[in-house]
Amino acid sequence: MEFEIRAVRPEEWPAVKELRLTALQDPAAPLAFLETYEQALARPDVFWQMRAAGASHGKAARQFVAVGGDGAWLGTVVVLVEEAGAEDIFGHVVEVRQAQLVGVFVRPVARGSGITEALFSAAVEWALGIDGVTRVRLHVHEDNGRAARFYQRFGFVRTGGAVRNPGDPSKVDHEMVFRPATTG
Repeated sequence: MEFEIRAVRPEEWPAVKELRLTALQDPAAPLAFLETYEQALARPDVFWQMRAAGASHGKAARQFVAVGGDGAWLGTVVVLVEEAGAEDIFGHVVEVRQAQLVGVFVRPVARGSGITEALFSAAVEWALGIDGVTRVRLHVHEDNGRAARFYQRFGFVRTGGAVRNPGDPSKVDHEMVFRPATTG
């Protein structure tokens, strides 16, 4: 499958919106995302415009997309840079400057094609290129085994940290941190 990985562009906000709404209709969405389709659908266009603009440049966030040879958006991952002393997406104070991967989605037709690996490679490389960022993490729902297995294959390991899932406080999201394989 032919594709390119790149950052979103501000004027592409309609595609950012469409891909997010599609992701929120995926059967795994309740395990993977902190918002519902209905919540996202209710957001005004200015929200999507600001989201695309904010994730297209700068060093606070970046949204990467996989674009097929025909121009169709096949997948995405968002990187949020978390400043030490600030709150993360769960409301917990961050102890070190780090990056968090969120909003991971690949359309079913493109799964197994290498797109997820390419998106993660771009996201991790960009995050670790930001001054002061030495840690890349993510959270995975305890029942999202498919995602957890991919994250482990890519080089993420559980830290032992976990947070209550905001959508279902009887469940937890496990923290995982990127630990690249060492050679030698």
